[in-house]
Amino acid sequence: MFYIGAGLALAPAVCTQKIAEAAWQGGSSLSGVSIHQTYLTFRSLTNRRVTDAIIVHHVGNTNADVSAETIHRWHLANGWAGIGYHFVIRKDGTIEQGRPMDTVGAHCYGENDHTVGVNLVGNFEDYVPTDAQIASARRLLAALCRNYGFAPSRTTIFGHRDFNATACPGQNLYDMLPDLIQGAAAIY
Repeated sequence: MFYIGAGLALAPAVCTQKIAEAAWQGGSSLSGVSIHQTYLTFRSLTNRRVTDAIIVHHVGNTNADVSAETIHRWHLANGWAGIGYHFVIRKDGTIEQGRPMDTVGAHCYGENDHTVGVNLVGNFEDYVPTDAQIASARRLLAALCRNYGFAPSRTTIFGHRDFNATACPGQNLYDMLPDLIQGAAAIY
């Protein structure tokens, strides 16, 4: 496990590889968000230099409690470098590391080079996230916003459907997004 440290001050919306590595490895945390390390192996990745938004997703094709490792295998089978999301939030609220924080994601066409992808596992067209997932998502979103120097709001946290023609993050989670953002803002 490692912790997202709120004590690291970064220039707003700018993150170099060296700072990102320091920000996402070990250390104390004011935010108290623990991230389960997955140690996934990726094909070629590109560093992300600017971060100004977070995009929320759901798995969509299953309501099973799939792991970051399972999603990683699915994405590798698609010919991708590996899991496209930076974080996966399991049904019990466990937050797993996906793609390394300092790299460009593969989670939202046209928006990957400046965003962090957060996936809550489940099919939220037909089901709702667990209370544990929502609590973890609030803490994670607050910590990410603090780390990257922007406040949680509808101009910094989006659902995947805000950018692409998709049902993601599912209607039930999308309807919860304003409350999720408000909860992250209260923690922030």
